[in-house]
Amino acid sequence: QVQLVESGGGLVQAGGSLRLSCAASGHFFNPYVMGWFRQAPGKEREFVAAIRWNAGTYYGDSVKGRFIISRDNAKNTVYLQMNSLKPEDTAVYYCAANTDSIWYAAASAYDNWGQGTQVTVSS
Repeated sequence: QVQLVESGGGLVQAGGSLRLSCAASGHFFNPYVMGWFRQAPGKEREFVAAIRWNAGTYYGDSVKGRFIISRDNAKNTVYLQMNSLKPEDTAVYYCAANTDSIWYAAASAYDNWGQGTQVTVSS
């Protein structure tokens, strides 16, 4: 069974930075894709960033140039460095793993999810 645990969320002022971490555990955990999604109150879950097994990275339009996804295979951990944060980045951020396919942008493609971590950006 795969477990994903996010950490690093919190309250930050606009223009600031945060780094989220997602630690994965479980036997034979070898996902094709690890992704980050976010969900603000009253809104649908939104694709933020993803990293494939071959280290290819992908970003949602609203975070391109500000967020960076990376991973440490030795630690089974994925990171999301968030820079130049804006109030509209406020949301619960979820880590997800896709162990079944290479698709990365749709939440439905992911079969394992973390519990989420709150990020709040004040203006």
